[in-house]
Amino acid sequence: MNITQIQTPYYLIDERKLLNNMEKIAYVRENSGAKSVLALKCFSTWSVFPLMSQYMDGTTSSSLYEAKLGQEKFGRETHAFSVAYSKDDIDGLKEISDKIIFNSISQLNMFYNDVKHKIIGLRVNPGVSFSHFDLADPARKYSRLGEIDIAKVEAVLDKISGVMFHYNCENDDFENFASTLDNIAKKYDNILRKIDWVSLGGGLYFTKDGYPIDKFCEKLKNFANEYEVQVYLEPGEAAITQGCELVCSVLDMVRNEKDIAIVDTSTEAHALDLLIYATPAKIAEETGENEYMIAGCSCLAGDVFGTYKLARKLKIGDEIRFADTAGYTMVKKNWFNGVRMPSIAVKRLNGETELVREFDYNDYVNNLS
Repeated sequence: MNITQIQTPYYLIDERKLLNNMEKIAYVRENSGAKSVLALKCFSTWSVFPLMSQYMDGTTSSSLYEAKLGQEKFGRETHAFSVAYSKDDIDGLKEISDKIIFNSISQLNMFYNDVKHKIIGLRVNPGVSFSHFDLADPARKYSRLGEIDIAKVEAVLDKISGVMFHYNCENDDFENFASTLDNIAKKYDNILRKIDWVSLGGGLYFTKDGYPIDKFCEKLKNFANEYEVQVYLEPGEAAITQGCELVCSVLDMVRNEKDIAIVDTSTEAHALDLLIYATPAKIAEETGENEYMIAGCSCLAGDVFGTYKLARKLKIGDEIRFADTAGYTMVKKNWFNGVRMPSIAVKRLNGETELVREFDYNDYVNNLS
């Protein structure tokens, strides 16, 4: 369809940009042996799973519903992880998951008899991490994410076949990754030599332009060979970076010391990750001398996408595109203020744009009770 026919706001996913990331992920698997499973907590828009599943090995989840989505819509390997499972979760997961990873030894022991016929893993907190934000730091002080006592982990090795070290968040520093992996290998050498697989989690930005991907592959391959393990990566952002735009329109122009453009979308409702981490949106257009604050249409005073210097002068009705709005953005959209939910459109590999989902008042009503 003609993209101009789609009413704003809408998320526009570009499969050609996704393909660039997919090809890099496939390259890593071919040259290192490491498998990649999509982290659904970051991105779960299943209308593009047919493309992604050609290049990735499956999905990893943080809940029963995510695992069901991965198994039904993506296929291939279905990995399950949760900070804490309920009995109902386990009853559901043991029917659909290939691998179940526990966050604690307590839960491992609690549910072992239910899932002992499955591939079982345990999350280990190595006490080191890379994150720009304390909120997202897996090894932050008092972190509940993973076991920290090596002796206790060794005591349950007869119940598990692998471990997960998820200790990165948007880490694009290869040297940091390499040195930290060396330290983890040294610290957990005895454990690593007794298991079959290791997940290094997500948060590794190896699809970024200029990343030394061949060194990354070599490091992974050497690690796998040394310990005779299958390495798994859990890319989220790395899988979909630069793959989506949030397209909106200017509803009004106001002035309070500076020019403010109010758009038909909202950080609180449609780009919550920006608000949580107090980061500005990336804007997909040329810069210039015309400065505007671009703000959302919700009642929240701090509903602001950022302040930008644009090459053009903005007016009511103009379209604005925010870049890189796939990861941790679409999964967090909500109905705050009853603001119109962005539609979802996909620009397919053949160049045609498909409107795959629209939301209306009934969706708003049915989201409540």
